[in-house]
Amino acid sequence: MMDLRGKRALVMGLGVHGGGLGVARFLADHGASVTVTDLRGPELLQPSLDALAGRSIRFVLGHHDEADFRSTDIVVRNPGVPRESRFLQIARAAGATIEMEMTLFFRLCPGPILGITGTKGKTTTTLLTAAMLREQYPDTVVAGNLRISALEALPRMTPDTPVVLELSSWQLEGLDEVQLSPPLAAVTNLSPDHLDRYGSMEAYGAAKQAIFRWQSADDVVVLNHDDPIVASWASAAPAQVAWFGKRAGLPAGASGYDAEGVWLGNELLARSEIPLAGAHNLANVTAAATLAQAFGVTSANIRNAVRSFGGVEHRLEFVRELDGVRYINDTAATAPEAAIAALHSFDAPIVLIAGGADKNLPLSNFAQAIAARAKAVVLLEGTATGKLHTALGQFEHPQAAGHLVHGPYNDFAQAIAAARALAAPGDVVLLAPGCASFGMFRNEFHRGEEFRRIVAQF
Repeated sequence: MMDLRGKRALVMGLGVHGGGLGVARFLADHGASVTVTDLRGPELLQPSLDALAGRSIRFVLGHHDEADFRSTDIVVRNPGVPRESRFLQIARAAGATIEMEMTLFFRLCPGPILGITGTKGKTTTTLLTAAMLREQYPDTVVAGNLRISALEALPRMTPDTPVVLELSSWQLEGLDEVQLSPPLAAVTNLSPDHLDRYGSMEAYGAAKQAIFRWQSADDVVVLNHDDPIVASWASAAPAQVAWFGKRAGLPAGASGYDAEGVWLGNELLARSEIPLAGAHNLANVTAAATLAQAFGVTSANIRNAVRSFGGVEHRLEFVRELDGVRYINDTAATAPEAAIAALHSFDAPIVLIAGGADKNLPLSNFAQAIAARAKAVVLLEGTATGKLHTALGQFEHPQAAGHLVHGPYNDFAQAIAAARALAAPGDVVLLAPGCASFGMFRNEFHRGEEFRRIVAQF
């Protein structure tokens, strides 16, 4: 373990997702002198502050104080803090070490690490992979970009404990700085996202490539054969490449999927055995299976895990059926490509709830998919909503021309009520915004929780 006793540690960004909270607890419990600084005030951070009650931690909330960054030994930055932050530059100039929760965890983790990243499907793939490993290794730990602190799992880990991590591009930036990659890695896909942060697909993709950039020749990276950008990365990978994707065209022996289901080599996991909706989830199952196989998990254990997999909260999550209408929460679809995948996951007519905060992403393909797949769309107010509304005007809806778009609404309950009024028995009301949540909600999970709460009250 690192000797943190007496070290001055500054946690930059407490947040409400668990990462900053876990770091602060870890540092305090290991003897560091901890200061937590966050631009948000105590009213937004109260649940995290309550969880830290009783520990000797100093809080600087609502602003950052330059003096704190000049007089610390370690800064642990939240993934949402850009590495170019002037406060981090001040700390570097003063000789501080810049860490993230994930860089600390990689240095301290005694067991093998499997990491998963991508634009879409990384949470489902991570949880599927963990379920497969747990069939064979019951003590498997799952953490990372899941509102689960990896550091807080350390006390129960041994050198034989596998760890499955979902890794965001922001977490990978930190690992890249210290030249660390997981020995087993997977990339689900790459499509436009977070361009408000990265500015270009090239920069976004470069951040994702950190998941394999520092691997060795004995390591393994699982890549999507069907994604042209991800597939092109094989030539830059220092590790062995294992492919997944649609079965047609895959290299011999690779796991793939088709209309029949997922093929584990020559063994078929039939579509009827896979409880997840949508063709994109066949890709997620195949990616997870390929990574699990690389770790030595048997086909029987993979099959058992998939059959019993219950899905993922906030991702095509069934909320309830009322008056013959199914209500589906896919609030985690914060990018257009993810929302498009959701639209293609149902054969029934769809009343879509969409719109929100702008991430500087193109919306034309999303609008085209809405026009083709939705009988109506209810828009939520946000900085991207006007752009989406304009894009929708380019496509004529075959069934409800002139009546496709409703809203925008600045009241979520009114928007959901409008969707309910537009739906008929047999329809699906789908929350798949294709945009970020900021403005009306604290984050996308708050949006999903509110959707569940309001629908439950009907």
